[in-house]
Amino acid sequence: MSHVLSLLVEDKPGLLTRVAGLFARRGFNIESLAVGKTEIPGLSRITVVVDVEDLPLEQVTKQLNKLVNVLKIVELEPDQSVAREHMLIKVRVDNSTRSQILEATNLFRARVVDVVTDALVIEVTGDTAKVRALLKVLEPYGIKEIAQSGLLAIGRGSKSISDRINKNN
Repeated sequence: MSHVLSLLVEDKPGLLTRVAGLFARRGFNIESLAVGKTEIPGLSRITVVVDVEDLPLEQVTKQLNKLVNVLKIVELEPDQSVAREHMLIKVRVDNSTRSQILEATNLFRARVVDVVTDALVIEVTGDTAKVRALLKVLEPYGIKEIAQSGLLAIGRGSKSISDRINKNN
């Protein structure tokens, strides 16, 4: 079963390696990992999706909390958060398939970001189901390449993971 964790961390060299290593040592499979700066200078957010089918997630969160530079960990439940993926898809096209691929792109509210004679690069942003559905539609045309970001997720409502964190870090 997949779980989405949001970690608020100090932006320090080597922290990402220590976090990823902790998951690896415990035998957790990281399905997705995204890191970026936050609204607070000096702090970053790590969004990690882990598959913890048989192992308790509590074990890994306790270990993460022991890392000095990890300030807060929140598990983001699907119904209480907004989650999006971002993907670039290079798909094979020719004169007979171009219009069908463009129609599919429009139906999924994706957009074409590069055009050459025999390929299109399509950018799609959305929940995992939407992204996977577009891939399934494009597969018969020939997907040449995919570049995908890690899942980005944030809690719904006015509360923030950085609430109660000293803003002078």
